[in-house]
This record gives sequence, C-alpha cells and structure tokens, in this order.
Amino acid sequence: MRLLLFSDIHCDVRSCELLVERSNDVDVVIGAGDFANFRNGLDLPIKVLAKINKPTILVPGNSESFEELLNACKEWKQAKVLHGSGVRVEGYEFYGVGGGIPVTPFGAWSYDFSEDEARALLLKCPGGGILVTHSPPKGVVDKGSSGKNLGSTAIHETILTKRPLLAVCGHIHESNGKKEMFGVTPVVNAGPQGIVWEI
Repeated sequence: MRLLLFSDIHCDVRSCELLVERSNDVDVVIGAGDFANFRNGLDLPIKVLAKINKPTILVPGNSESFEELLNACKEWKQAKVLHGSGVRVEGYEFYGVGGGIPVTPFGAWSYDFSEDEARALLLKCPGGGILVTHSPPKGVVDKGSSGKNLGSTAIHETILTKRPLLAVCGHIHESNGKKEMFGVTPVVNAGPQGIVWEI
C-alpha cells in the first residue's frame, strides 16, 4: 500500500494543489493536522484537498478543532476525520488523535490537550496499525527551533506499547520532513510538501 503523508498546510493553496496531483499515484492519503491558521480559513484548503479521490485519513491540528474539521469535510466523501477514534481502510487499522499535545504556549485559540487527556484519547489505539497524530512523540522528530524536544509523552508511550506499523505526525515545523525509527516503528513528521511511504 502506498501512502501520501502530509501535515501543517496552514492555508497554503499551492501545497494543497500539489498534494491533490500527487494523490493520483497512491492508495491512501494521510493529513496530520493544521490545515487552517489560528482557527481561521479552514474551508479554503479543505475545498482544494477535497478533490483527492482516494481514501483520506485526517486528524485536527492545534489550528482547528475536531468539530471544525468534521464540519468542513462533510461534503468530502473520501475523508475520514479521526480524534480518539479509528477506521479500517484497505485492510489496515488507522487510529487518530489530533490537537497540540502537551498544551502549547499559544493561548486560548490553540486546540490543545494535556498528557492525561491524550492518554484517554489514545486508550483504544489498536496494536500494529497506523497511528496518526498531530503532535510527535517526545524525543522523536520533535525538535523545535530552540533544540528542545517538544513532543508528547503519551504518544511516546503509545508507540512503545502498541508498536504501530507507522506513526505519522506534524506540528513541530522545524522537524518537518524528518523520519526516525522509534523501537520497531518508523515515525514521520510529514510536513506540507508531503512524503510517499510504502507499507
């Protein structure tokens, strides 16, 4: 199965158009959050991305809520919006959790969760599936501009215990495009250009 992975579009229409073109050569598309900017402008990137005619798994970032993303995608029949939930596509189990984890310093507009809230959302994650989160696991593809690891301990723990075939994330822009093995799991901070991945 060929996957197209991306994250952190932030209303960039040209990036969306390129992803639509690239989606023709894959089986499933995964968008790991931050389609909007500061909870604004979500409809425009989704309108462009909705031209993707392949099964598409989406999670909200911290720039849009689950409800906002679900509402924006209501006409996009191929899209499955996940948050503390899963779906089976092409014979694989996908499980998703969105939002900034841990809580970001960005203030009230940011769609964020504490580590304890994230653990509750990740509780039903199946073993051996494909995990899609907006935030990266702590210590893996999560270095910010200061060099600090900004990822989530709850996601870190889930990857170690559930051993997914692949973990896809975004959120930390300075680590966009980076890939790293974490235990038996490849972790990809996808970024807006998109990465094709084969399973």
